[in-house]
Amino acid sequence: MLGRRESFVQTLRAQWLGQQMRQLREQRGITLKQAGEFLERDFSSIARWERAEWPFRRGVVVSLLDLYGEHDGRERSRFIQLAEDAWRTDRWDDDYDELVDASFIDFPWLETRAEHICSWDAFLMPGLMQTTAYAEAVIRNAEGEQATDFSVSKWLQLRIDRQRVLTREPAVRVTAIIDEGVLRRPVGSPDVMRGQLQHLAELMRQRNIDIRVLPSRVGLHAGLDGSFVLFRMPKPYPEVAYAETLGYVFSLR
Repeated sequence: MLGRRESFVQTLRAQWLGQQMRQLREQRGITLKQAGEFLERDFSSIARWERAEWPFRRGVVVSLLDLYGEHDGRERSRFIQLAEDAWRTDRWDDDYDELVDASFIDFPWLETRAEHICSWDAFLMPGLMQTTAYAEAVIRNAEGEQATDFSVSKWLQLRIDRQRVLTREPAVRVTAIIDEGVLRRPVGSPDVMRGQLQHLAELMRQRNIDIRVLPSRVGLHAGLDGSFVLFRMPKPYPEVAYAETLGYVFSLR
């Protein structure tokens, strides 16, 4: 049985890699059988790699790029980097393995790779913009009776770590639309809300952050089904929409 360090989760980036390797193979007119023979593997192995059922190893990707005649340095580097990312659990899994599950792994990866993060928040402040005090109140409410000082502190540290994306270089563009009710909904004490609103005002001074408020007088609109985040990724990756419900849902556009 594979150990935790060697285990593989079928992440979104693994699926992207499989799709792109399949597209490249088909563009070059190479069959699964031919690719399998080149690697001295059964053709079904190639199919499983392309479907992200099995993880692409770096060496396999390099060999297939040679077979497919992909010699452009930038393209090869992109494929190889994606192969390495597909296996990475990152510090999110290493530091917070007792809190997060496999469905969470893609989310911080998308945050750190996106060129533009767009969000609609109907109920609470965007996670990337919450103060520590505001986030603690939200976390304790979400955890309920299961909340412990240890679990709350770990969730808080995770939230703070993710917020570093707002000051990274090159800067990520962030556009957040917040329902007016979010600004009025008391979370924690008056001091907590005062600090949160002041923090929001400070963030608005950053050139890469655009915060807008949807007035309560607006009636029917496209965001009535709930909050969501849209990640605009660098080419050739598609935009990714994320909505958190009873389960985690990723949809490609």
